Amino acid sequence: MPSFLLFSFVIGYFLLLLAVAWRTSRHSNNDSFFIGNRNSNWMLVAFGMIGTSLSGVTFVSVPGTVGDFAGEGYKAFAYFQVIIGYWFGYLVIAFVLLPLYYRLQLTSIYNYLHSRFGSVAYRTGALFFIISRTVGATARLYLVINVLHIFILKNMGVPFGATCFVILLMILLYTFEGGVKTIVYTDTLQTTFMLLGLVVCTVYILQHLGLSVGGAMQALEAKGYTRVFNWDFNSRGFFPKQLLGGMFIAIAMTGLDQEMMQKNISVKNVRDSKKNVVVFSFIMVLVSFLFLLLGGLLYLYAEGNGASYRGHQLLLGGQGVIGDDLFPTLALHYLPQAVSVIFIIGLISALFPSADGALTALTSSFCIDLLDLKNRGG
Repeated sequence: MPSFLLFSFVIGYFLLLLAVAWRTSRHSNNDSFFIGNRNSNWMLVAFGMIGTSLSGVTFVSVPGTVGDFAGEGYKAFAYFQVIIGYWFGYLVIAFVLLPLYYRLQLTSIYNYLHSRFGSVAYRTGALFFIISRTVGATARLYLVINVLHIFILKNMGVPFGATCFVILLMILLYTFEGGVKTIVYTDTLQTTFMLLGLVVCTVYILQHLGLSVGGAMQALEAKGYTRVFNWDFNSRGFFPKQLLGGMFIAIAMTGLDQEMMQKNISVKNVRDSKKNVVVFSFIMVLVSFLFLLLGGLLYLYAEGNGASYRGHQLLLGGQGVIGDDLFPTLALHYLPQAVSVIFIIGLISALFPSADGALTALTSSFCIDLLDLKNRGG
């Protein structure tokens, strides 16, 4: 498919986001930007958080891990061990952290550090969040922007720097006025398109291979792709290690993260916010499994199109496509054009939630925690 046509879908998608942002940001104020006037619908927040939590890294990288080689063989579905840990971590967030945040009526969750440990700890915690979120969001942005650049904009003669500028400008434009109030709705829209991309690609490959979901699992099991649990104590993939690691990652990167919790504390009350996190945790497990299933199907599809392993490298058409390169290469060069369009929309839908939420949360933390504008009447 011509690069210009693919790019036109990106622009059309962005215009849709602008329309949603304009509609939701009317009559906005500081409370709308920071905490959505504490009037967000918990179901929308739960659904939209899927897109924010998964990001473009999950969309591109997780499917590629299934047939990738680690030092111990195929990684297969071993990533699901971490997802199980995430689920337990989300329960801690729902029943321990959220009641605390609501009881203290926090706008920035780092205000808790001020009441507990003093202003130095408070500003230090906020500063570490700003640094870590900037670095993390930059890394996730780079991966997806690099895919868009290599497969679309590079062919149009657009330099990488200009690609980054345009994408960041798009994100700034639709988050500028509404903040959290807007992001709750745009993330819901973007999560819908991201999951649409996941489902459409999965269904097409299943139909192309003539497999049901059960048949696909049997085919993947025969290839050794479905191994989940690792009980080798000396392995870095040992299940209890992965379980605890996933749990603490979820607590640290969701429950102690202003970007993620800013949406949760925008819900009307703690009861609905708990429901939001619990529902989100179950959806997260299901969606992560679908990404792993898609990854296995992509390897089967690649092998059906002449791909073969040379050592640890999967070659397709003389090109190495293992890992992060697998999904974009197959979607844009080997799948039908309609699926290519859906992949691109799904990819940018995975990109924007991880960036727009970071931008709003960084703004909130900088203004409230470092500049103290709320107490100054700013």
